[in-house]
Amino acid sequence: MLGLLFFSTVINYLDRQALSILATTIQADLDMSDLEYARVVQVFLFAYAAAYVMAGRVTDWLGARLSLLLFVGWWSLANIATGLVRTPLELGAARFALGLGEPGNYTVGSKVVSEQFPSRQRGLALGLYTAGAMIGATLAPPLIGGIALAYGWRSAFWITGAAGLLWMIAWWWVYPRGKAKAAAPAQALAADAAAASPAVAEEALPAAAPSMKGVWGRLARDRTVWALVASRAVADPVWYFYLFWFPKYLGDARGMSLATIASLAWVVYVAADIGSVGGGLISGRLVKRGMDPVRARLTTMVGAACLAPVGIFVAMHPSIPVLLGLACLVTFAHLAYQINLTTMTLDMFPSRYIASVAGLVGCGSALGGMLSAQVVGHLVADGNFDRAFILMAFLHPIAVGLAWTASRLARRSPMTLVGPQAASVAG
Repeated sequence: MLGLLFFSTVINYLDRQALSILATTIQADLDMSDLEYARVVQVFLFAYAAAYVMAGRVTDWLGARLSLLLFVGWWSLANIATGLVRTPLELGAARFALGLGEPGNYTVGSKVVSEQFPSRQRGLALGLYTAGAMIGATLAPPLIGGIALAYGWRSAFWITGAAGLLWMIAWWWVYPRGKAKAAAPAQALAADAAAASPAVAEEALPAAAPSMKGVWGRLARDRTVWALVASRAVADPVWYFYLFWFPKYLGDARGMSLATIASLAWVVYVAADIGSVGGGLISGRLVKRGMDPVRARLTTMVGAACLAPVGIFVAMHPSIPVLLGLACLVTFAHLAYQINLTTMTLDMFPSRYIASVAGLVGCGSALGGMLSAQVVGHLVADGNFDRAFILMAFLHPIAVGLAWTASRLARRSPMTLVGPQAASVAG
């Protein structure tokens, strides 16, 4: 299941990244300005944000097997439709449809990891399947660029969309029918709780958790949830910037051709891959050494937030090797941060409604990206990207402060596994 989630995430990011890789080519073909491109990105992120909330509810309602079939089928057809557009308006509509389907990959992934893995393994499990995003982003420049150069830009969307439809066959046959049961036995979960985490104790004693009745309203009123939402909303614009705008920066500001971008840009996303897996490994090792899981995630996130601001030096117009090195450090740091924020969320909330929480937090990610797309679009409208790189350097330090606030609020929340209810369970 983890392997299939990895591959669905690869496809998810190939479909998403195709537009940014081919942005200059598509803009020329459809006669689009930079601001129109920014609006298309915004439309995708608006749909992505709105759908994230409902994707969590659908995942908790239908279970992982059926819901991910629904999500992958929808976004694959939307990606195929992108290859048929003739106007900027049609492009926006196709990307809006893509945004409606793609969040489900991550709400399902969070639910599967929460159900199948104890706390000490969740960071690595999340890192491994989320690494598919970075593999997809890494493969996108050479793969998408190569297909476009050989067969035209429209074929890139048709081929990657078809890959998702083929993936659905494997998921249908491999995933257990009905909702998956937790793989770890209750005894192992209880041992985890005694060793490190009251969060896992709740998994071993599910009757003590809040019931699903009215859970949506209670989550919407929980300040812990909104602090986590805010942290993602502040940090993730950095990732969206490097995802949607960095290839365009290489072409517009540094004069690279599509072939050159395809041969170089992938290295930035390899660094993100390393951050995804490495971030999970680092916090997982801290948990194994006896550190409280939430504290282990925060410690790793603080380190990442200290590293990410090095991107500000891109505004000094360094040489191409230095530029790529700086971008690699930023994407490495961001994915280490993101993996640990997500894992911290799994540590805080019960698996029975974790997809709903993940949906709300993911909505914050998309809203932050949507708002930043408009800001970045105006900042780079004259071809000068320096101000955008400077802005991005300030976001992670702010985001980690919000994550720390969430960890403090969780201790007083009846909805979390580290709040008053968890204390009573432990007692």
